[in-house]
Amino acid sequence: MTANETRFDADIEKRATSPDGSVEGVLSSASSATLSLPYSETVVDPTKFSKWRKIHVIVAGFTCTFNGNLGSSMPSGALDAIAEHFNVTSHTQLVLLNSLYMVGYVIGPLVFAPLCEYIGRRPVLIGTFLGYVVFMLACSGAPTYTVLLIFRLLCGVNAAAPTSILGGLYSDIIDDPSVRGNALAFYMTVTTVGPYIGPMISGFSSSMGWRWPFWIAVMIAAPGLPIVLTLPETYAPVLHNKMVRKQMKKNGGSLQEQQALRPFDVRKIFLRPITLLVTEPIVLATSAYLTLAYSVVYLMFQAYPIIFQDFYGLNPGMASLAYIPLCLGVLVAFAIFLFFTWYRDRQAKAGAAWANNEKYRRLPLACIASPCMVISLFWLGWTTWDSVPPIVPMIGGFLFPVGVQLLFMGMINYLTDVYRQSSASVHAAASWTRSTGAILLPLAAESMYKNLGLHWAPSVLGFLALFLGVIPFVFLKYGEKLIRSSKVAREALETSK
Repeated sequence: MTANETRFDADIEKRATSPDGSVEGVLSSASSATLSLPYSETVVDPTKFSKWRKIHVIVAGFTCTFNGNLGSSMPSGALDAIAEHFNVTSHTQLVLLNSLYMVGYVIGPLVFAPLCEYIGRRPVLIGTFLGYVVFMLACSGAPTYTVLLIFRLLCGVNAAAPTSILGGLYSDIIDDPSVRGNALAFYMTVTTVGPYIGPMISGFSSSMGWRWPFWIAVMIAAPGLPIVLTLPETYAPVLHNKMVRKQMKKNGGSLQEQQALRPFDVRKIFLRPITLLVTEPIVLATSAYLTLAYSVVYLMFQAYPIIFQDFYGLNPGMASLAYIPLCLGVLVAFAIFLFFTWYRDRQAKAGAAWANNEKYRRLPLACIASPCMVISLFWLGWTTWDSVPPIVPMIGGFLFPVGVQLLFMGMINYLTDVYRQSSASVHAAASWTRSTGAILLPLAAESMYKNLGLHWAPSVLGFLALFLGVIPFVFLKYGEKLIRSSKVAREALETSK
């Protein structure tokens, strides 16, 4: 690599912004290493987008993720109808409808997240959203159960892309950490409701036929197509490359100009998330905690039918009402996040020492997560009795999404704040691990409840949530030391100053 290429990569990899937060600065400094390019016909600074353009980007982002997450649990309320149509008798085979979708969540981020840092956010989000719609519609026409499972896998691969890209997308357009945090929190709230709504939709619509849940999923996604298709590019290095190519075409394209282009390194693209996972303690510990929470969320889609259909004898439609408290818990968690952000910012302006410490921007929210999840899991386990009406364990589910959402809002935002320009690859690593857990744990749901029973199965998970709940507290005490020891996090911290 030439000295000029090294200088360019250093500029771009730091943050894709100049010290004053503008794209222009980094583009001019990077380009000056090899050529002088006029900025007049070049790139718009994504952080200078208009208010409505930024809202468009934010809405397009959670449109992609909401639909993808909704699709992940869509068959959960229609298992009886699907089993009857395809003559499936094995419970494990039915679990594969969700688990293979989550396999896509393992594959997708490892490809799309680092890829978007090279070809841009826009083509990845548009291509995968279209892929999701196509394969979801294909599910409704599957001639055999095997084909249905294949379509579910392909649908999941496409649906997974936004989960690891959105942190980087919002970081591209929003410099203010508080505003960016609120945007990510709103995005997570809207998208997390999706998996809880899916079983309710399929629970009632499957009475009309097993295809209806898939048709409804496509109907819900269709209005979002114009929003996603008009999404602008936001990633500064890609905008820079576009600028250079335009100038090369105009000026004939010299070797010197080609050096200004960021190279497309395939090996670096696909190994980076795994490298960050095994070399960054913050990423590894965060991923472990998020994996437990996320796995239990998808275990619920198998456990709730066992509890409310098999044990209490409710039909699929009525049993799906158990997800209403979960939806309410997500909304309450968002309200808590907004209140804490408002209070922390107010204290920071007043000069409070604690509020001006960056580690208190996100981590206290994650500290609340463990008690909420532990209480909910024990409540679910020890209120499920013949003598106790089903609404009681249903209500106990309210606290679990409060804890999960606060955990994700705190830790995902924390990862974005710490790793900034590498956030897409970091989120890909975290998404890969938690999606793996969401594949494996639901497969064990039937045997878990059979061997441990209705009471101890969720209790064991509660003890695990209690154990991993120390991670945010460790970050509060040792996080700054961990950041200083990390080359990637240290570079992001230096460029943000």
